[in-house]
Amino acid sequence: MNWDDLQYFSALAGTGSLSAAARALGVEHATVARRISALEASLGIGLVDRRGRRWTLTAEGEHIAAIALRMGQEAQAAQRSARGAQTELAGIVTLSAPPALAAACLTQPLANLQKRHPGLVIRIRGEVRMASLEHSEADIAMRMSRPEKGDLTRLKLGDVHFKLYASPGYTADTTETDWRFIGSDGELSQAPQQRALADYAAGRPFVMQANSMELQASATRAGAGIAALPEFMAHEQPALAEVRPGHVLMSREVWLVVHTDIKRAAPVRAVMEQVREAWREFHTRAERHSHNTA
Repeated sequence: MNWDDLQYFSALAGTGSLSAAARALGVEHATVARRISALEASLGIGLVDRRGRRWTLTAEGEHIAAIALRMGQEAQAAQRSARGAQTELAGIVTLSAPPALAAACLTQPLANLQKRHPGLVIRIRGEVRMASLEHSEADIAMRMSRPEKGDLTRLKLGDVHFKLYASPGYTADTTETDWRFIGSDGELSQAPQQRALADYAAGRPFVMQANSMELQASATRAGAGIAALPEFMAHEQPALAEVRPGHVLMSREVWLVVHTDIKRAAPVRAVMEQVREAWREFHTRAERHSHNTA
């Protein structure tokens, strides 16, 4: 059989639909269908039930899908092992990080690192979701909570403090019972700071919702209401005023995470060390700013 056909079938089994598998593989859905049919022909068994608009796996298909999953995991492990032995400071390193934190803390230091090593390509993915390091969706991740699963090396960088912010004069012009709030939408709606803000609002209305902290900050500056924002977003932002100066609504841990198999690879080590140094400098500036404004 053609082993490549197995990858197409595995994508269908993992995503649940032809269109999703096609998107994951970057091909047309007709290509996925054709490769799965070829796999069935070579194996001499039916792997999917094509009745209706949604394809479902047959009993034989479930069994083959489990085998394909294990094969895929072993192939990824082999790739990580080879990657971990890399000594040349070149190639692509993918870093997943919360968008606001990446923009504030990482872009300039990583740009400086790339200039020193022209053969290095750094991909920064600003995302709220937790990219899978096991499945090579990223090489390194900055996360706002400690990962508990997987063969991962974890380093706590520090904490990010969330405070309540409004436009200057908002609290003076609006009685506390009439305060309105700006909340999170999409993946951020399940974030701990959103739950803390909902508790603080205590039934007072959320008049705007946004799926990024940058949009929430923009709505806050526009006078829409009160938002829970990381303290670093308000640094040198005169259009954002603390609602209760010095009060921390909640804090979240920041972790730097890498799959243990690749942590010794030269380009991965270089990016990780640059991220650690960037965080130290960023945290020092933040503390200095807080002291000066206290």
